[in-house]
Amino acid sequence: MSLDPLNPTPEYLAFWRERHICTLTTSRPDGTPHVVPVGVTYDPEAGLARVISNKNSKKVRNVLAAQPGGARVAVCQLEGRRWATLEGRAVIRTDEEAVADAVTRYAERYGRMPSPNPDRVVMEIALDRAMGRA
Repeated sequence: MSLDPLNPTPEYLAFWRERHICTLTTSRPDGTPHVVPVGVTYDPEAGLARVISNKNSKKVRNVLAAQPGGARVAVCQLEGRRWATLEGRAVIRTDEEAVADAVTRYAERYGRMPSPNPDRVVMEIALDRAMGRA
């Protein structure tokens, strides 16, 4: 079922606030998919999903390779028959304020503060598509 990522149903938003490991799909430079487990936070008011990562990770390198306009990506989570996917254009942000905000949001959703990491960046996904059954 297609949804508005900026105006999700209460059930869809509630599902994204539960603690679930998600997948992130990026494209490698050769066009093949790269799918990895990640933690994701969803902020429909800002129209963003966020993934914190190490700046040297393959997923970050894949997004950077698609610059300057960013890369098309998808994040997905599921539990039983419930599932939710968010899609959009991702960019990598390195400024301290954006990274700190993403870490705080991660800690709120996942119930733990990630270990300090001087190489941490945030992948911000400007959302333009949502689908699922929550």
